[in-house]
Order: sequence, then structure tokens, then C-alpha cells
Amino acid sequence: MTSLWLADRAERPLPPEPLDEINRSADVVVVGAGITGLITAVLLARAGKDVLVLEAHTAGAGTTGNTTAKISLLQGTKMSSILKKHGPKIAKQYVEGNLEGQQWLVGHCEAHGLSVQREAAYTYAQSEDGVRLARNELEACRTAGLDVEWIDGNDAEVPFPFHGGVRLADQAQFNPMPLLDSLIVELDERGGRLAQGVRVQRVSDDGGGLKLHVRTNAGAEFDVLASRCVLATGIPILDRGGFFARLSPNRSYCMAFRVPGNLTRGMYISADSPTRSVRYAPTPDGDRLIVGGAGHLVGRRANAAQSVQELASWAKVHWPGAMQTHYWSAQDYSPVDELPYVGPILPGHEKIFVATGFDKWGMTNGTAAALALSSQILGGRMDWATAFASWSPHELSGIPAAMKVNLEVGLNLAKGWITPVTRIGSHVPDDGGVVSGPPWHMEACSVIDGVEHRVSPVCPHLGGIVNWNDADESWECPLHGSRFAPDGTLLEGPATRNLTAVR
Repeated sequence: MTSLWLADRAERPLPPEPLDEINRSADVVVVGAGITGLITAVLLARAGKDVLVLEAHTAGAGTTGNTTAKISLLQGTKMSSILKKHGPKIAKQYVEGNLEGQQWLVGHCEAHGLSVQREAAYTYAQSEDGVRLARNELEACRTAGLDVEWIDGNDAEVPFPFHGGVRLADQAQFNPMPLLDSLIVELDERGGRLAQGVRVQRVSDDGGGLKLHVRTNAGAEFDVLASRCVLATGIPILDRGGFFARLSPNRSYCMAFRVPGNLTRGMYISADSPTRSVRYAPTPDGDRLIVGGAGHLVGRRANAAQSVQELASWAKVHWPGAMQTHYWSAQDYSPVDELPYVGPILPGHEKIFVATGFDKWGMTNGTAAALALSSQILGGRMDWATAFASWSPHELSGIPAAMKVNLEVGLNLAKGWITPVTRIGSHVPDDGGVVSGPPWHMEACSVIDGVEHRVSPVCPHLGGIVNWNDADESWECPLHGSRFAPDGTLLEGPATRNLTAVR
């Protein structure tokens, strides 16, 4: 399962020892080599800071390399939600931050000769029931200062159901991996460093500086020293600040298709459910259609593969002759108060910073976060950064949602420890996974391509019991979104260790 962006890239073997002893310190350590982490690192390096980026896998292996890569200020029904909870002032600040992020991103690509397609973005109604949602987004976008217009269904030249929608002209889309490549080159030219295959497991503060305990893919463990640290890991890997309780982890899926004839231009996302996201992508072998959707809370969908199949069928119905060429998925985190969390991990703690809660719009939000973080670390500020603050009075609006989210977490925790008892003696599928056994001897057993794996189902983050995702063939924790390969290897999430093997 490889995304269109990550496919056909030359394999670059990771060094067995990514950091020698003389390179284990920096002014700023950035954790995570996605769009937010690498832009932050480059901006700090431009200002003369000694910057080290630590990446557990490879650059772009997380959400950045598995996104739809829309660089859009029209973001589904996002503006309606922000305006309802926070009012016009914060909504306008959110737009200003995203606009600055968009301008920086497109400007960087143009300056480095990287391909960007300028297209209109649409939030559309799939049915009459969705028209109200799309109309609400139209008014919310206008209130926030976006120059949007309404498009009637008869005026939309698309092959899928379109009952009217919002249009915002001159947005952008691209392949994000050449961007990351250019950032890595610039980081190196400015004296910064990128160490891949290095997982940060914990961070401590001795009062003078930070000590990051890391483990390499080769099994070496040591400490890295820094004055400041930026956690650009999707969800913060440290529990300080309780961000895991302020975010909902979501998994969504994408497919690329070779389609006969002309492809639909523009970027589309539905206002109503089930979500259907559409764009095209140029490739050396011709344009591809990208269709996304089938989203769900991580670890809480029993039949994700069925939803993915429905998504594929939808594409083939509306683009006859479409042939699937790629399939992938990504993880995003939705904040309880609708706004990203960018800034200190704790109020007044100016040593550790976080950037999370982009809610599937990480191209503009992630870049805005990098601009805000680098500015704050260097002693400046962005006027719009209030809408992105990691700690702010506007979070009070998210308290009811946070209570609901964490009630569901508690229910899933209890369910996870009780349900496997009912599966004692159950048959392990020929191709799939199941958790069974009493609480004192539970096992997560999976069989993939005839290979069996048995691991403990207890997530090392906060003790949730993982569930099987049949679309991704992975174990997922329904509490806070940690994900693991069939053999228990950690893939992503707030957990920092693998599932324990069962002997």
C-alpha cells in the first residue's frame, strides 16, 4: 500500500548509526520530518540556528506523503464550524494564517521550479439534504473574508451528483514529496541535519536544557541534547498538555485511477456524508484521478475494507473504465474546539512546542504552524497566531466536545478489556486479525499471506486494547490512535514502543 506520491521513489537505505557522538546536540531539535517539521527546521536554519530533525521512519512517510495534497483555503465545511464556535474575528485570523501558509508554500515551489497546479476548490452537496450545509459554508466563508461564489448543479461539469456548491478560485494542489526534497537540500546547505530511522521515546528537562532519549532502527539508544524541541509528529508523543485528550484521530483512504478520456479539473469535497474528495494529479504516465473518503475514527470501524470498496465502486460508476493504480491511507487529528494547537506544550513552557490538530488540512495549516512556531522561537509573533494557539481561552468552547470524546475513550477502554473474553476459542481468519482471551492472557493474532503473528493487544500508550483494521491490515488503538503492523511494530500515534510479542 503505497501512495501515488511515495511510489517509484528511489530507495535510500538508512545508515545503521544515523547520529555519531559529536552530532547529538543542537539549538533546536525538531521531531518529525513532514511538512511542518521540515519547514520549521529550514526557517530556523535560515535564522542561523543549529537545527537537528529526528524522524522515526523516513521523510514524508507519515501524513505528508499520504495526503491528497490540496493547498486550499476552502476546506469542506470547516469555516462553518469555526464561525459557529468562535465568531468572525477568530475565523478571519484562521483564514489569514492559512493564506500566509498557502502563499509561502506556493512561493517556495515556484522559486524552486516545483510543479503546482492552480485550480478552483469546491465544497459541494451530493444530495438535496447537503445543500443547506454547503449554503452555510458559503455564508461562513464570506464572513471570514473569502471571495467565494455559489455554483448551481446545472453549471457544474462533473460526472458525479452535484446539487450545488461553494467555489473558491485560484487555489492549488501538488505532489508534496518534491517539496520535502527541496527542504532537505536547503536544510543541509544551511548546516542543519536530518536523522532518519530515529524514534524519540521521551523528553526530560533538567532545568538547563532538554534531553531527548532516542532509539534507532538498529536498536541503539542514547540521548540527544537541545535547548528547545518542536514536536511535529501529527499528535504529540509526550502526554504533557494532554493533547491526546483534546484530539480525535481519524483514518481516511485514497485511491488513484487511470481514467480514459478527459479528467475532471478542480478540487472537490462533499459537504454531506459519506465524504467524497476528488482531484487529479499529473504524472509522467499521464494524469491520474484521486478519490478520497471512507473516513472513520481510528480503531472503531469493524469493516473499514467494505467502506473502501464502496469508495472504489463510486469512482468506477462515475468514471467508467477507471482502473485503480494506487491505494493508500492517512491519519489526521481533529481538535475538539475546531482550531489547531500550535505553541508551547504547557502554558509558559517555552522549551517544548507542539503543532497538531490540522483536521485534514495540513498543507496550509502545517505551513502556517511552521511560520508561527519559528517566529515564536526567534522572538517574534504573527498577528493571526491567536487562532492557532496551543493554550487559549477560546478552548473553552471545546469543553463539551472534549467531554464527549473522552467519555467515548473510556467506553472503548472498558469494551476492549471485556469483549475478547467472548472470543475465547474463536477461529483466527485465514487472512485478518482478532483479539481474544481473558484479561490476564489476551492475544492479538493475525494472519497475512499465510504468515501468523501473535502479540499482546495492550497499547503501550495508556493501556487500550487494539482492534484489527482490515483495510490497512494493521492493529489500531481505539483510544488515541496509535497504530501497529501485524507483528506489533509501531507505525504511528502517541505510543513510542512496539506491541509486546507473545511467545
